[in-house]
Amino acid sequence: MFSNSVKYALNAVLYLAINANGSQKILARDISEAIAVPKAYIAKLLQELVRHNIISSERGPKGGFYLTEANRKVPMIKIVEMIDGEELFKSCVLGLEHCNEAKPCPLHEKISPYRWSLLTALEFNTIQDFADEISEHKSYLPQ
Repeated sequence: MFSNSVKYALNAVLYLAINANGSQKILARDISEAIAVPKAYIAKLLQELVRHNIISSERGPKGGFYLTEANRKVPMIKIVEMIDGEELFKSCVLGLEHCNEAKPCPLHEKISPYRWSLLTALEFNTIQDFADEISEHKSYLPQ
């Protein structure tokens, strides 16, 4: 359902949430290695996340990427919307142009509850909420 860019961005942001703060910044190279994404690709995504105030960065010898308290309060849906747009949760899973409530595709009714559940989880949970689940070992993120 998510594009690779969204998956990489979500992984990168959660990696930062667990491993970085204002005094402990992380380089794009280190994030790239940790989440197994090419450095050039993740660097572009990270800059886009900075431009949208989802993560923070600092240049210079002690620079890198990190999360402020305000960044940690960002709902996870903002990351998805920044990359894939709002249409992701409205578009047909089969890619049909005219799929809707009146003319549903074969999967429309079966997928709708799951799509709604995922959308709700991303809207009402912040970066910090997901990071807390990882820290408390309620969910898993490779490191």
